[in-house]
Amino acid sequence: MKTRIITGVIAAALFIPFVVYGNVPFTILVYALATVGLYELLKMKKMQLFSVPGMFGLLTVYALLMPKGWEQSVQEAISYSKFELLFIGVILLLVYSVLVKNRFTFDDVAFVVLGSLYVGIGFHYFIVTREAGLQFIIFALLVVWVTDSGAYFTGRKFGKNKLWPEISPNKTIEGFVGGIVLAVIGAIIMQFIAPFDHISLGLLIFVTIVASMFGQMGDLVESAIKRHYGVKDSGNILPGHGGILDRFDSLLFVLPLLSLLHFVS
Repeated sequence: MKTRIITGVIAAALFIPFVVYGNVPFTILVYALATVGLYELLKMKKMQLFSVPGMFGLLTVYALLMPKGWEQSVQEAISYSKFELLFIGVILLLVYSVLVKNRFTFDDVAFVVLGSLYVGIGFHYFIVTREAGLQFIIFALLVVWVTDSGAYFTGRKFGKNKLWPEISPNKTIEGFVGGIVLAVIGAIIMQFIAPFDHISLGLLIFVTIVASMFGQMGDLVESAIKRHYGVKDSGNILPGHGGILDRFDSLLFVLPLLSLLHFVS
């Protein structure tokens, strides 16, 4: 626990200034986080980042991450959108599987493509949300962190009924509900301290409930991936916490959701 707390304090001290400042330094940080995230995902499948498939995956992630301004500049320069680049990448990976005589299989292609989409799209909306305003990224972080802490402590105190024991044996239904309730309380407090313009309290509560649920599903999805590949943590870059995906799994679901709900625009 001591190691976990120390790591959390140091990570927050390094992370928060980038979030507050935003702009290019924040975008570069997100690119770095996504790079490590993809590395962790490939490692679960015993693939190397510095390999032909790994590089295709990394370039796909980098293309997906591009903010709108960067994307426009690249498209003007090469006349291809990032989705066209993604399609080209998939075709080249399939050709590569033929060239290596199926030592790199269709299943491997699917893993690299889906893994790149999972990491690239999730972290792309990290940039989108920050560009929408500091208040939105603070809201997203608040919902995820309060849900995570609320679910943990509520589950320890009141948890009796397992939520999904085959995937995450320690999570309980009581913790799941407790995380949502505390996230709503946190969002209401934030609304009184720094209110969102043109967003009603009812809408804020609705978005918070849905985001809290999606965040916990993101956690379960990453737990399912780790369980499938027989690993405890996605990595060890954060002592006491695991890897980048272990810390950002909920945000990778919540951030795109906020845009899909038109809460962030």
